[in-house]
Amino acid sequence: MKRFVLLILPAAVPTALVLGAAVTMGVAQSMGLTPVAGGPQSSLDAYSAVASSGELAPAVVISLSIALVATAIAIAVGFTTALAMTTTRFGSKVLKGLAISTIPIPHVIGAAAIGLLLADSGWLARLFGSTAGNWPQFVAGPWWAATIIEYAWKESAFIALVVAATLSRDADELAKTAAVLGAGPAARMRYVTMPLATPALILAGTLSFVYALGSFEVPWLLGRAYPEPLPVLAYRLFTSTDLEVRPQAFAVSMVTMAIALVIGVSALRLFRRQVVTA
Repeated sequence: MKRFVLLILPAAVPTALVLGAAVTMGVAQSMGLTPVAGGPQSSLDAYSAVASSGELAPAVVISLSIALVATAIAIAVGFTTALAMTTTRFGSKVLKGLAISTIPIPHVIGAAAIGLLLADSGWLARLFGSTAGNWPQFVAGPWWAATIIEYAWKESAFIALVVAATLSRDADELAKTAAVLGAGPAARMRYVTMPLATPALILAGTLSFVYALGSFEVPWLLGRAYPEPLPVLAYRLFTSTDLEVRPQAFAVSMVTMAIALVIGVSALRLFRRQVVTA
């Protein structure tokens, strides 16, 4: 245990310092302790202002909905892909190569590609000969479809690689042992594969959820102009020419961070419970 702690210290200490400084500055600005203009005055006026504006509640609902749906799709696709990686020789090589190839692609590039693919004047619309108004409104539509598709596509590859790495160690031997003892495919999936894969699914799914919750570029490029998700709302307030709303931008960011923290702590507790019962 001590050796493990020593190994992660070179990466953990700088990360903690940078993250701690950023969070401290964000809290200070959101509470008016480091104002752009005027003297410092501790208050929760920024939180009250953004809450009373009527924009915060819809932003929370939209952000949680996008993150939840995209993560659910990514988990389903990623888990299925991981099973194909670990059970078929062809799938292991081809699918692993495809999954790895998506990891270095930035989300902003993925968002641009999805936009060019799914827009009403995009590649698919032209391929199917769709006329104006007949193509589904994937981009900037009411259901945030393009945003969800981009997150699900990128994060499913990440989840597949994490789960496949977990299953490749013990699942094959345990499944063979269970088969020898008379367990059918459904029983092996329920009592062998799922208990092994669930902790990895929890961790990878939580990371994907938190990223989708706080990511700015994908909903900004592919989503609607109004209402806005939390990160887009924070960015608009931060870049506003009215410097008095700058604390509101940090207030929205702190709300986003608080939601992500609650999700992360809950997922960690669930992970520990799964590890103990597995």
